Amino acid sequence: MAKSRTLLPIANQISRYRHDPLGHALFAYPWGEGVLHGVKGPRAWQREVMGVISAHLSNPATVHLPCRIARASGHGIGKSALIAMLIKWGLDTGVDTRIIVTANTESQLLTKTAPEIMKWHGLSCTRDWFRATATALIAVPAGQARSWRADLVTWSVANTEAFAGLHNQGKRIILIFDEASGIAAKVWEVALGALTDEGTEIIFLAFGNPTLNSGAFRACFGKHRHLWNVAQIDSRTVEGTNKAYLDELVATYGEDSDVVRVRVRGQFPSSSSMQFIGAADVEAARVRAVHPMVSDPIVFGLDCARFGNDHSTLAIRHGRDARSRPWKRWHQQDAMTLAGDVALQAQLHRPDAIFVDAGNIGAAVIDRLRQLGVPNVHEVWFGGAGRDAVWAGEMRVKTGNKRSEMWTNMRGWLAGGAIPDEDGLAADLTGVEYGYAGDQVSILLEKKEHMKARGLGSPDDADALALTFAEAVMPREVTAFVHQSREDWRPRVEEEYDLYRELR
Repeated sequence: MAKSRTLLPIANQISRYRHDPLGHALFAYPWGEGVLHGVKGPRAWQREVMGVISAHLSNPATVHLPCRIARASGHGIGKSALIAMLIKWGLDTGVDTRIIVTANTESQLLTKTAPEIMKWHGLSCTRDWFRATATALIAVPAGQARSWRADLVTWSVANTEAFAGLHNQGKRIILIFDEASGIAAKVWEVALGALTDEGTEIIFLAFGNPTLNSGAFRACFGKHRHLWNVAQIDSRTVEGTNKAYLDELVATYGEDSDVVRVRVRGQFPSSSSMQFIGAADVEAARVRAVHPMVSDPIVFGLDCARFGNDHSTLAIRHGRDARSRPWKRWHQQDAMTLAGDVALQAQLHRPDAIFVDAGNIGAAVIDRLRQLGVPNVHEVWFGGAGRDAVWAGEMRVKTGNKRSEMWTNMRGWLAGGAIPDEDGLAADLTGVEYGYAGDQVSILLEKKEHMKARGLGSPDDADALALTFAEAVMPREVTAFVHQSREDWRPRVEEEYDLYRELR
């Protein structure tokens, strides 16, 4: 079918599919023939991704904004085939298109991704337009070999130049991460430079099994979800997968096992071996309804930051309820302004204690709050000595520093607490891993710089909530009228008071 087509009619037809990857795929390959015998076209999930790209490029309001698509899935759904078809579409329909493809390992890239790309290139009716090498598809026309091509690039944290130099202003860029869970955060970070070209069609695709519950790929489905078009695909729902093998995995390991979550359901694992707070506990706390006692103390936790991507967060907790009173966040705010805003929140909520991270600009915030006459302000040093903390129920563990102590108490509280239903906070709480101090007994949380090296942001929101557990706070004294906030005056009910007792 493809062999009988002449070059000019093919070129005229292909030009119609500049913004239509599915139309290109249906036209370019000999569906129903040879190795595609019995196959009528791309699978449903592949068509859906192609449709997302088409809608993005066909819309004048989005055509020159980055189109970011992430798909986490189980095994055998045809990720490499879709990558190959999109590479061919990108090259065939855009003169001087630049494409970079990488994967979690060199072996994955060269033994799995590359052969699939070359297979679909060989099947296409445009195979004579590009010269295939072991690691590239290169345009045949003279003078365009450097500007019109797709390259398979291996990476290392120490060598990211290929990604830093990916620019193609006014034309088209496609960046593809295969088995994206295993690609280092530094590569993701450098690759973002390719998203800055003005007036350019930019497509960033990240596919793979969700093998890690932290890192940049996990963030696409969590704290960065607003930037990405995401979906998690169960292999059992995809046509053409080995259903018997998938059912065997479920029967062997169980529906909720991490093996099945990752390899079949396309879900991120519930926890890593050293994850401090499990995803199930956080998800339950996001939807749990709680009704705090009137006497439960109201506690502020203020995590302070000034510059960079980190932000200051004020968490407000009333007993087991850390959701009802809105949290506050500030980006790149100076100490004096931050202190003034917190003082206003203190007037509104009348907290029984305000625990402030004394690091960064925190010391200046503490001094200013006290100068303003705000009561119950306490400084907290994350690196200070830790004490025994509640791990779960009545079980107590030793902690290596103050931050580990607070997080451990927060971990125990989560089993019955309520938190804001926010992806960013959930990512903060589940992203932190832990180890042990030199005594091999005391728990220590990993440092923020280590989290950033794994592609995670600073857990500012989670640290703010943890600060509300810095010290035990006494219950509120219940008087005739309890002032909880300016909007909430509640009379105390004296159920057993006898109006006629003194007359008897």
